[in-house]
Amino acid sequence: MTQTLDADGDLDAVFAALGDRTRMAIISRLAQGEATVGELAEPFALTHQAVSRHVGILRRCGLIHQRVDGQRRPCRLDAERMGELAGWIGEQQRQWESRLDALETHLASVRADRQR
Repeated sequence: MTQTLDADGDLDAVFAALGDRTRMAIISRLAQGEATVGELAEPFALTHQAVSRHVGILRRCGLIHQRVDGQRRPCRLDAERMGELAGWIGEQQRQWESRLDALETHLASVRADRQR
């Protein structure tokens, strides 16, 4: 399933999800490869149910997928969705850099005028 980030609802949900340390740690762990909820729960002093809740939040905002493999339910990152998020952040960075470049040009112009 392909999702695209819209500027209103999707981004709010994604950043709210990533605003939690446990969910960020789950994302970092999944960057290394697939893992079950039990494997994801290992480094935390949390119940599997609590980790499952975090996985559900990440799954609903499209950052991870969970598949059925017999008795296992491995989770993995949605690389396309993560790429969309990185693209959005990169676009914001480019816009700010452009604004800062324009400000730097303006300030250089003001300094040059004062020296005349």
